[in-house]
Amino acid sequence: MGMRVPKGCKDRVTAAQTVRKLLEQKRLQQSAQGHSPGALIPPRAVETSQPGPDPYDVASTFVPLETSAYGAAGSGATEPVYSSKMPPALPYEQAAAEAQDSNLYTGLRSSWTEQNQNNAYLPVPGNYQAAFVDVDPVELAQARAQIQNVGLTHLLQQDEDGDTCLHLFVAQGRRPLAYATAEMLRDCGRLDIKEHRGKTPLLVAAAANQPEIVKDLIMLGADVNAVDQKGQTVLHLATTYGLSRVIEAVMMTPVHVNTEARNFEGLTPLHCAVIAHNAAQGSEPLSQELLQCVRLLLQLGANYRCQDLKSNKTILHLAVQAANLPLIDFLLRLLGQKVQSFINMKAHGNTALHMAAGLHGQPFQEHLVHLLLQHGADPSARNLENEQPVHLLAPGPATEQLRLLLRSRRLGPGPAYLPSLP
Repeated sequence: MGMRVPKGCKDRVTAAQTVRKLLEQKRLQQSAQGHSPGALIPPRAVETSQPGPDPYDVASTFVPLETSAYGAAGSGATEPVYSSKMPPALPYEQAAAEAQDSNLYTGLRSSWTEQNQNNAYLPVPGNYQAAFVDVDPVELAQARAQIQNVGLTHLLQQDEDGDTCLHLFVAQGRRPLAYATAEMLRDCGRLDIKEHRGKTPLLVAAAANQPEIVKDLIMLGADVNAVDQKGQTVLHLATTYGLSRVIEAVMMTPVHVNTEARNFEGLTPLHCAVIAHNAAQGSEPLSQELLQCVRLLLQLGANYRCQDLKSNKTILHLAVQAANLPLIDFLLRLLGQKVQSFINMKAHGNTALHMAAGLHGQPFQEHLVHLLLQHGADPSARNLENEQPVHLLAPGPATEQLRLLLRSRRLGPGPAYLPSLP
């Protein structure tokens, strides 16, 4: 399906492109080049389309943007500029209070500060001096002059997919033009204009892994808690696709972001990060990017105890369900003394240990059970059918050792180390 380019932008593009085509083309381009600064756009993250003309270009005299802390950007970049693409169960204030009570946020903040104290591009949360505009002033002046010539009426026009010039500039990584356009839309109260899938320019910037533009738009007043037609916020998109730099960009701003927002599947960004990490097990560097997303969300104060609305599962239930040993070990170690109030939470009556006992045929089942017991999982807990974890083990001699272990309610000899999943 073709696209009608918004008036006023048409003479500044060499080919008609929709945002979805731009993101899909970038995903295919990265797959061919093996480029992976973050997660690739998942195949179903954007609509597939028939092969179309080359990506649009902006006819300008801009000097290509220099490589930044987030990678190359601008029309002269030699590598891709972006990679991939319900109401709360608890009141947000209550969830935030629980996270603060756990002291998890404080510990993570201290650790994050130590790791990044020499990174001039990544200020400590709450220090927003580095969040001032850092777009090249010459390029920005030229962009402002061009956008003034286009005019506000044309900038507000939307094509058949609801895309405005700003959506297109953001998807393509045209930072000076995006900034200048965003200034004009902000002044008329249309900075959060949505395209046909409900994405604001900020959400498009997040899906396109454009962290600098994400920061720009938030600082210009874009709604950081805006949602698309699936209920996804900027944090949902970043964690689903493993875009840790987008989360870092949000952290560089002084705005209040709701870490407990639910998408229309009842999932918080932290749930999305764990689900995505489960799916990416053994896939590097995507799994590391997603693990960093988990760290950053917890450091932002995300409530690790929160349960999804459909199944009541916590992030631990989700990780155990996927036999994700590295992530389970990470979460349990991170929680420290707070793990006791978390590890025995129930999802429709089942604890994480119940779920581990029910993983019949899983080669790492014994490791999982030992790990949970080491951190205080209760083998005497009963589910809604009055079953203890031992009752859920598969029959036969293969599970006899686990059966004896769970019945004795003590931790027997376990593996000396946790193997990495293939």
